Amino acid sequence: MKKTLLKFIFGLSTLTFVVSCSSDDGGSSTIQATCNDNIQNGDETGVDCGGSSCNECPVNAVELSGDVNTDTTLDASLEYNLTDAYIVKSGSSLTIPAGTTIKAAGGTAAFIGVERGAQIFINGTSSNPVVMTSGAANPAPGDWGGLVIAGDAPTNKGTDITTEVGDLTYGGSTADDNSGSIQYLRVEYTGATFSNDKEFNGVSLFGVGSGTVFRYVQSFNGGDDGIEFFGGSVDGDFLVSIGSGDDSIDFADGWTGNGSNWYISGGAKAGIEGSNNGDNGDATPVTTTMLSNITVVGPTNDEGALFFKEGGGNFTIDNFYVSNAKIGVSVNDTDAQAIARIDNGDLTITNIQFSDTPTDFEATTYTGANDFYTEGVATGAGNGAAAPNWAAGWTTGLSNSGAGTENLAGEVTGDVALDAATEYFLTSGFIVKSGGSLTIPAGTTIKAAGGTAAFIGVERGAQIFINGEANNPVVMTSSSDTPAPGDWGGLVIAGNAPTNKGNDITTEVGDLTYGGDAADDDSGSITYLRVEYTGATFSNDKEFNGVSLFGVGNGTTFEYVQSYNGGDDGIEFFGGTVNGNYLVSIGSGDDSIDFADGWTGNGSNWYIAGGAKAGIEGSNNGDNGDATPVTTTTLSNITVVGPVTEGALFFKEGGGNFTITNFFTSGVDLGVTVKDTDTEAAVRIEADALSIDPMQFANPATGFAQTDYIGANQDFIVEGDNTGAGNGADQPTWADGWTTGF
Repeated sequence: MKKTLLKFIFGLSTLTFVVSCSSDDGGSSTIQATCNDNIQNGDETGVDCGGSSCNECPVNAVELSGDVNTDTTLDASLEYNLTDAYIVKSGSSLTIPAGTTIKAAGGTAAFIGVERGAQIFINGTSSNPVVMTSGAANPAPGDWGGLVIAGDAPTNKGTDITTEVGDLTYGGSTADDNSGSIQYLRVEYTGATFSNDKEFNGVSLFGVGSGTVFRYVQSFNGGDDGIEFFGGSVDGDFLVSIGSGDDSIDFADGWTGNGSNWYISGGAKAGIEGSNNGDNGDATPVTTTMLSNITVVGPTNDEGALFFKEGGGNFTIDNFYVSNAKIGVSVNDTDAQAIARIDNGDLTITNIQFSDTPTDFEATTYTGANDFYTEGVATGAGNGAAAPNWAAGWTTGLSNSGAGTENLAGEVTGDVALDAATEYFLTSGFIVKSGGSLTIPAGTTIKAAGGTAAFIGVERGAQIFINGEANNPVVMTSSSDTPAPGDWGGLVIAGNAPTNKGNDITTEVGDLTYGGDAADDDSGSITYLRVEYTGATFSNDKEFNGVSLFGVGNGTTFEYVQSYNGGDDGIEFFGGTVNGNYLVSIGSGDDSIDFADGWTGNGSNWYIAGGAKAGIEGSNNGDNGDATPVTTTTLSNITVVGPVTEGALFFKEGGGNFTITNFFTSGVDLGVTVKDTDTEAAVRIEADALSIDPMQFANPATGFAQTDYIGANQDFIVEGDNTGAGNGADQPTWADGWTTGF
């Protein structure tokens, strides 16, 4: 009967450990808490935590130590502290679900062992691995032992022998022995040292049988070998070893398993060390293996990408990519058994490729007559010297490491760059704080869920750099399987440029402060960005737009931006001086492009279609139509495709000083809307503050009117043919490749 380990330590632990000693004269001394030595001492209630001296212990932390005598399953929602040896006894099993993290402290005392006859099931996934790591505040190689598994498969060391670490018995005659299944596991900062020649590895497999699954396993920054096979017959596939203090992957003692897709980098000694028996190079069974799709990235010092030693064995290796290694294959000239095997053809390497070779590079130190390797073009573990695609999402320390998916929430306080290879989920507000920056490279996709809670905000004094490309835009969209307008907030940028709402005011969404006197304020650069399904609603009159720019300065680049199917306005300028060029708004639930509050930027090449209300809404100030600075802009090359319910242009709330050229409309029933109650807007039209020349009305809708303005000045519109955004009502060429919805 399985049970779940339930040894909770809630908040501050209830156990306080204080050791004191008294002298004959009545004096006493108390052991002091150290809070940083990986030992529970003084009044600490956990390792380096609790009591009156140290920080609080993690809530719901569970201590792992002692023996596992029944089938036991851990809980990924809990934090585990490994404080001593934790041994799965023969006849029992330990199951560790995806997402579980185990933090270890205690040096050689802290390790996980699996006895012969026991089983371990590590059920990580590519996006949610199991992680065994150091619990130290400043983790380092050698902080703890590692994972030690003992099996009943044959080795050439004998049977019923003892593991060099952990004191477990291993070795037998059951080649297909089954010690469980280990998948998507990462072990970090292992390698605790007993002596100069006796250290823990990241993962040690002693006599483990072929019935065991062992794949998608990484050792990171271990103090000794990363992964080592001591005899046995288990296969090892999709293995990663980064930063090992000795050899990266090691096999010996008659191992007869096979391996494929190994990525190795940054090891101190050999990339792969393959040997037969350190006491007798001819011992049987002889180490025999077939390896394929291997990458070793050096430097690997004098022990080579492959160290064939202590009798070596029978190795067949194909597709072996070696980068920046001093030596390809190393063989000691005193290793007679290893040399004899190479002479006999027992080592065969096909398609080995050497790249980035140093000036003193040697393909091999073997000086015999046998040409045991053939060079060719290799891909190694998948991408040559680069990290393989299969390692993305569950490893660390690689160029494409990090989760395949990551949540975005909270604050950016430094300079942060996203990775286009990672799919991001926006689950809450993600705010770039003043002084910080966020860089989003071309091809990045961010999927959002959570309504008004999910938006990206850029504070005044912060910067965002969205570096999309014409054929590889940045896309911010809904994570829903059936996306709809209003699924999430949008992008909100606050700057320090002037507005006629005042200084140090709060954005209507996102609660950011904006407005100042820096007309050339620089909030970064936004190019080739598409935002989709925005417009989450706070109330009937308060909704997110696709992109909202509050007091953003003209030091900011804002071009090639699309809003698609937003629930409110597509793109809106709230004051500021930033220019907006090559903008697309399709399917907005309110106005398509809106500017107000003393915006004094300019715009060119705008394509607008399918908006519910105005194509363009241009206003001065909703509270005071005469507020200063007055909204003032020059717009050119504009297309609005109807139908529209509030006109191709809605000149409202005092309007402003607008000069518009090359304005193309199609399918609209009203060109320019002006409310008859908007006195300030009417005064401006009479003073020729609104000029549109030329404006074309193609395919006018039933009941069409150029304007509903009834004042004396009816000459502010001059009709004439033009191309609008470049292609009349059709998609302009500059919108090719990065937009959607045409």
